Amino acid sequence: MGARKVDTLVQCGAAVTVVSPEASPAVKHLADQKAIILKQRPYRSSDVEGMFLVIGATDNETLNHRINADAEQLNLLCNIADRPEICNFILPAIVRRGDFVMAISTAGKSPAFAKHIRKRLETQFGPEYGLVLELMGAIRNKLLADAHEPEVHKPLFERLIAGDLLALVKDRKIDRIDQLLKRVLGPGYRYHQLMPSNQQPRE
Repeated sequence: MGARKVDTLVQCGAAVTVVSPEASPAVKHLADQKAIILKQRPYRSSDVEGMFLVIGATDNETLNHRINADAEQLNLLCNIADRPEICNFILPAIVRRGDFVMAISTAGKSPAFAKHIRKRLETQFGPEYGLVLELMGAIRNKLLADAHEPEVHKPLFERLIAGDLLALVKDRKIDRIDQLLKRVLGPGYRYHQLMPSNQQPRE
């Protein structure tokens, strides 16, 4: 649980410090990459000093309450995983596909249900959603660079969506994607030219 929260915070650009006697391989890897600060030792009350946001993710109820009390004393934002009654803010469950993000919240009533829905959504929304969003952003930037007025973009994007762009990207039909782009946007819009090389599906 803690490793997932750490990874999400890092993806959001947070400066993360993890305090734990034990650390998962994923957390150790982030520390090795200098993406986080890892203090492999038991928690100390002083660990929350100077922090903006505190997250407790332990199965020790006494420690959870101590972390909460330490954060509250300093008027810090504090979330204790799966313990909404001692949180002063709620973290939604998140599904992320590149810049495409969905958040699921039960207002703290059932974190387990939010987790259940997240897992279902992760099977329904694949990486193609992030790819389509990346493509849409590249198209928008090119339209703006070509001096298109922003108000004319909406119907163009609606035609791309109606043309099954998502399904074409999912099925890696690059030729048909290019045909759709040309039909809606005109010449000069090709998938391989718009997308970074590491995000280009291969037929």
